[in-house]
Amino acid sequence: MTTAMLFIVLFFCMFLGMPIAVALGLSSIATILMFSHDSLASIALKLFESLSEHYTLLAIPFFILSSAFLSTGGVAKRLINFAVDCVGHVRGGLAMASVMACMLFAAVSGSSPATVAAIGTIVIAGMVRSGYPESFAAGVIANAGTLGILIPPSIVMLVYAAATEVSAARMFMAGFVPGLLMGLILMAAIYIAARIKKLPAQPWPGVKSLISSGIIASGGLMLIVIVLGSIYGGIASPTEAAAVSALYAFLISAFGYRDMGPLKKVPWRKEGERPGAAAVRNIVQMFWAFPKTVVDPEIRKTVMDAAKVSIMLLFIIANAMLFAHVLTTERIPHAIAEAIVSWGLAPWMFLVVVNLLLLAAGNFMEPSAILLIMAPILFPIAMRLGIDPIHLGIIMVVNMEIGMLTPPVGLNLFVTAGITGNTIGWVIKAALPWLMLLLIFLIMITYIPQISLFLPEFIDQLKGYS
Repeated sequence: MTTAMLFIVLFFCMFLGMPIAVALGLSSIATILMFSHDSLASIALKLFESLSEHYTLLAIPFFILSSAFLSTGGVAKRLINFAVDCVGHVRGGLAMASVMACMLFAAVSGSSPATVAAIGTIVIAGMVRSGYPESFAAGVIANAGTLGILIPPSIVMLVYAAATEVSAARMFMAGFVPGLLMGLILMAAIYIAARIKKLPAQPWPGVKSLISSGIIASGGLMLIVIVLGSIYGGIASPTEAAAVSALYAFLISAFGYRDMGPLKKVPWRKEGERPGAAAVRNIVQMFWAFPKTVVDPEIRKTVMDAAKVSIMLLFIIANAMLFAHVLTTERIPHAIAEAIVSWGLAPWMFLVVVNLLLLAAGNFMEPSAILLIMAPILFPIAMRLGIDPIHLGIIMVVNMEIGMLTPPVGLNLFVTAGITGNTIGWVIKAALPWLMLLLIFLIMITYIPQISLFLPEFIDQLKGYS
């Protein structure tokens, strides 16, 4: 009766068009008040504890703030220039460079929509000017942007780690190889399509230009080393690394690249200025400008935008955690686990069911909410069947990638539609051929566990030897 009440109220609220966070919260509160002895005060306490007890979740606002600075601060533009110099001379190279840029930006942002917005705003128009069909460009970016939640650091992986209490660092390690593999699959498909469609190639810029763009982009690329190096090296936790990434992203955007803040467009060296005089002038300018960054309109707007996204996401997480608490209290996951195990399903059959459930849920719900609802249910069953929790986590993240591209709630579709000015239907048609690659990739991830588990197990062996 309790289970029926919980899900009936949830689906009724969603049917009325309520935001998913409100639907989760209302269904949980209604179930607790009707079938439990808990008071409203205890519900409020549980909402607070759902966020405060999970230290890993503190990383989410920092990664969102870091992503906001990187998107606004011109880092994406420099990563794109570097990627174009690397592979742009190959036929279809501009599209391949776009995928490479998405991979690099994913490794510093942790967000799929942010990756599409930051990279797509620049490269879609550039590909069209170079002779690529607009639908081809939009489809590539919409799909490559999903790497934002697979290549670490990933906000969605942090949510899974909080929901199941697995190691966030191991989840990050597990996402690295699949993320690279997915990027390479997309680039190989682009090369084949480019040969068939006779798409143009950019001229080879030369080694000097490649080194120059690499040095310029290194300011953003260093964030990958700082975040992942500190986590994998055991120097910092994911939350501490996220805090450092937010600070570094602010400094590189405001004082390194100078694309925002009081020093915006102030050159590092003026024409005819001696290097020593330029160094002294820059040091003085940075000390002078630092206090002004607090009140700079552009920086304040960036922080406010990041705060709004963080509050929205954490509100969803808090309500989803309350929903998961009701599930756990009523032992619903355990009952489902025992029922499925009693059916005698083989692990591979269970994973088919998992993928079908998650693909269906991805059509209607936001990834964080799906993970927080589904993970407590699927996790115990996977453990009973001997499925590695890290492997399960990567499977769920790849499903969330596909959910970013399926209507009516596919966020990447809306972002791409906003960039191109076309309808959602047009974007769906553009993304569909590339979506087939993601489905093939999902099958590979599901049934070849070592793609996900190779790096975590290898690093564990290295630590064991040391």
